[in-house]
Amino acid sequence: MRKRNERRNAIQTAFDRLSATAATALGAAENEVARVRSDQAKQEHALRIAQHGVSAAAGDPDSFEGSEQPEFRTALDEALAERAEVFSRWTAQGPERLTELMAEAAPGTASAPWREWLGSIGSATAQTPAPELWRIGAAHAPAAPEAPGFPAAVPLLDESNLRITCRSANAEEATRDAAEHLVQNLLLRVLSYYEPGLVRVHVWDTARLTGTLPGLFPLTRSGLLTAHDPTRLDDLLEELAEHIRRIHTTALLGGHTSLKSLVEETGHRGEPWRIAVLFGDGEPLKEEQQQQLQRVARNGLSCGIQLIVVDLPMTVNNALESVTLTGPNSARSSMTGAHLAIAPDETPPRERVSRACSAISEAFQARRSRVRTFSDLLPEQYWTNDSTSGLTAPVGFFEGEPVRISLGDSSPHTLVGGPSGSGKTNFLYGMLGALAARYSPDELEMYLLDFKEGVSFAQFTPGSRDPSWLPHAKLVGVNVNTDREFGLALLRFLATEMRRRADAAKACEVTKLEELRQRDPQGRWPRIVAVIDEFQYLFSERDSVSTQAATLLEDVARRGRSQGIHLVLASQDVSGIEAFWGKPAIFEQFILRIALPKARRVLVDNNTTALELPRWHAVVNHDSGVKHGNEVARIPDATASETFDSLQTDLWERHLWETGRRNARPPRLFDGSHLPRLSELEDYEALRPGPARSPQVLLGQVIDVRGTAAALPFGRSPGRNLAVLGSAQQDAVAVLGASALSLAAQFVPGDVEFTIAGLVEESAEHARALETTLRRNGHEVSFVETGELNDTLQRLSALLDERADSSSKGSGAAKHCLLLYGADAAQPLLENKDPQTRLSGLDQLRKILKQGPEAGVHTIGWWRSVQRLRNALGMGPADDVGAWVAFDVQGQELAPLAAGQLITWSPRAHRGLFFDRSTHSHPEVVLPFDLSGMLEERMPEPEFDEQEHVPRPRGSDAVVSNVGEETGD
Repeated sequence: MRKRNERRNAIQTAFDRLSATAATALGAAENEVARVRSDQAKQEHALRIAQHGVSAAAGDPDSFEGSEQPEFRTALDEALAERAEVFSRWTAQGPERLTELMAEAAPGTASAPWREWLGSIGSATAQTPAPELWRIGAAHAPAAPEAPGFPAAVPLLDESNLRITCRSANAEEATRDAAEHLVQNLLLRVLSYYEPGLVRVHVWDTARLTGTLPGLFPLTRSGLLTAHDPTRLDDLLEELAEHIRRIHTTALLGGHTSLKSLVEETGHRGEPWRIAVLFGDGEPLKEEQQQQLQRVARNGLSCGIQLIVVDLPMTVNNALESVTLTGPNSARSSMTGAHLAIAPDETPPRERVSRACSAISEAFQARRSRVRTFSDLLPEQYWTNDSTSGLTAPVGFFEGEPVRISLGDSSPHTLVGGPSGSGKTNFLYGMLGALAARYSPDELEMYLLDFKEGVSFAQFTPGSRDPSWLPHAKLVGVNVNTDREFGLALLRFLATEMRRRADAAKACEVTKLEELRQRDPQGRWPRIVAVIDEFQYLFSERDSVSTQAATLLEDVARRGRSQGIHLVLASQDVSGIEAFWGKPAIFEQFILRIALPKARRVLVDNNTTALELPRWHAVVNHDSGVKHGNEVARIPDATASETFDSLQTDLWERHLWETGRRNARPPRLFDGSHLPRLSELEDYEALRPGPARSPQVLLGQVIDVRGTAAALPFGRSPGRNLAVLGSAQQDAVAVLGASALSLAAQFVPGDVEFTIAGLVEESAEHARALETTLRRNGHEVSFVETGELNDTLQRLSALLDERADSSSKGSGAAKHCLLLYGADAAQPLLENKDPQTRLSGLDQLRKILKQGPEAGVHTIGWWRSVQRLRNALGMGPADDVGAWVAFDVQGQELAPLAAGQLITWSPRAHRGLFFDRSTHSHPEVVLPFDLSGMLEERMPEPEFDEQEHVPRPRGSDAVVSNVGEETGD
């Protein structure tokens, strides 16, 4: 029994202990559950407080579910304590730091109180970086009234659009007035920051025809503000869209993505900012209008177009800041957040605003009305621009702002049109001067050709009165209206240069000049601008010149764009050029069109703006002449004294200083009204006596870019004789004299002998002067009269027989040159046969022509007609005279001497055809040399009866100076 009781007691004790332990565990669990539930409730309350705001929870706690629970009060107390701690830390440094940042981001009027700047005229230029922020008021934290305030601002120009929302769409309530005041203050800050004209404002109000922003209305007098009809929103949106299209096709060339990046890279903007302010009524626009508005908002910022919309629903996938007016004097902004309040800045008195806007408008009108001069086209510092991505420069002004042209991959070539007297030359001077002042000769080269009977471009070459020249010019051609071959030669040169650059680009595994310059920074790859004034003369005839020129022009226009070669063609009218019929691709490459007053067919047919232009104006169009690309510009006078000539002197002096006078080479001048001088030709100066060299004679100058001499090799090969054909005595004797002088320059005295036969009285003076000159230079010369010619020919025939007996055919003997002045004049005498040899003088002459070159005896003869030469040759082969130069001879007469090919040639004054059957496939045009000063008895200056009215141009004494090594030709 006792054991049973003990067992029961033990069991009871264990059970009591278990019950106590379980009760303890259950109590602890209940306490933990209660704690967790309390923490969860507190967290839920904290989250709800955070979502609705600490200020809202503290201001109206009863509106929160469970606000009677102690956990809500705990969470609210903790949030208030945390907020107080944060505000305490922020109050110590935050407002001051924000004020400092605001001062850095918003300089000048962008942040200063209106009393400091209202009424003053802005001085910031288009090159001045736009402020990042523009002040709209002062912000403060309502939850921390003791904390100091700080400036509140929004981005605008080039940065963001702005949307302003009133709590009520009712325009009669005070928030609408507050919105107008906020917009007015913001616009005043912008307008007063920049020079007048750099910011244009457009205002549209769906409810008001006038009366919106009345303080700014004085700006309408000068066009700085435009109030649009409430019913014509489509016109405003289309106008803004047109600006965007035009800017993308004009200013944003060369890879620029925005006007802002253009300023950063090039230092110029060229377009004003446009701010469009649209007041709505809270209702969405029509679907088409809404879509157009969205497009303008998305694409406008890159083109300097900013939108400020008031009570107008708009969403856009682009930079957009918002301001919500919560009352007449309170607002919230996306820049400051929902928990900060903004007090908009005080609105200036209406009369102060009107006076300030009147001052801005008057300053703009004064600036716009000021006549700009050539100096306004020039930069502050010369040669600071880089031409890697293209060329750009101002050519005129519109409302005081520069209007620029751009030459690059997007607008490679330019077409300039206007009737006589419309100012083409003046425009070209202004354009070339603006480009030359910005780009150094290493960045830009110019090739200039003028088909008019004038000397417009001769200004760019050195002259007797002014030794300066334009450093960028490599070639200048004037008075070439009868020398269309020179235009063809320029196109050939450009095509060759284009291929050279393309090969270099291919070697560097790139496709265009911009990439080539990046891959080959040590190379010299300047952009080339080739100007051809009155280029229609190049295509004035239906012949091979026009055909070849049209083909080359199309090739250069199409492929030159990627190799940095830009054409500028100026003309009065292009519609009648037959060579371009059926080839529209040529002019399609000329994206940039310049139409001067009364110009026709330069722009597209329905674009007649040029017909209404006053003098000194031009339409600049970067969109192939389509009307929406028009920019009207006033062109300064660039041809008056102290304009372009002063710029040229400055650039020339700088070029001499940088390169040294010895290395500075002037441009080559080709003047069609004057003959090149042999004494100044580099090919002649390079002639020197030398052993074992095949001599050559210089006959004239080829019409090409380099001014190369037309040379005829005088080796020991059959046919190495020359016939000069035609009745133009002055030109013929010039060829004989130049041939003899150039041949003599390649031999020391004793190694060459000359026999000069003066057979016509008219050329006797020249023949005697040549004899005297050669004798003075130490050479052996025999002068033969008409009666002595037969004996001379017999002597030379015997010399051939003597040299023929030698196995070397007299290769070591002296070279002998027979010059016949008027060979046909002695033909009757030469027909008489010698009784002993039964050979006539003509037989001896034919023998000399046939056998002489291989024995070192060469004949240069002048026959006054082709038929007389053929009579002299008899039935023998025509190739005994392997080369000829013809003056005053019709092309069909020359066909038998040119392998029977058709020759389309009409005689021109002081121009000849040169054909060497051993090297030429077609004859080429040559100019005879002016030998003035080279012969002992000075010959008279060449006379140009048909051009006596043309004065000797500036720079004509440099006619045959070469382009120079730096051209790469």
